[in-house]
Amino acid sequence: MKVTSMKRRLLIGSIAALPLLQTLPARAAASKVHVYKNRSCGCCTAWVEHLKTAGFAVDVTETDDTAAVRKRHGMPERLAGCHTGVVEGYVLEGHVPAADVKRLLAAKPQAVGLAVPGMPVGSPGMEYGDRKDPYKVILVDRKGRETVFASYPG
Repeated sequence: MKVTSMKRRLLIGSIAALPLLQTLPARAAASKVHVYKNRSCGCCTAWVEHLKTAGFAVDVTETDDTAAVRKRHGMPERLAGCHTGVVEGYVLEGHVPAADVKRLLAAKPQAVGLAVPGMPVGSPGMEYGDRKDPYKVILVDRKGRETVFASYPG
């Protein structure tokens, strides 16, 4: 009799969890980042791993011309990093922390995306021991205006 009762509880619990399970594929699809990077760049690969560790699904396209990708997606060249990501219509240029990507996706501003210009030491994928240089994450709106989205003091 106890076995039947346990099976019944398991069945009822499974049925109750079904609506939650049905939302998982939509959430996973909504957080897929497509990264364009040079095939030989180790820091780009490290940034991809940073995103995966933070829960993002990541597709990678290797290219020798990330400038063309930036231009196609509307990210100004002056904010160039060493790779470009695209997620839910937003551009991620350079070593943008995953936490800032999540905040961007939650806020959904009218913007081109986020950029971390250059390759600042200590940013995700650019770790070098305990060294952390200060850097800013820049939000680029659709008119090309730039505002500081996040600051990292180093």
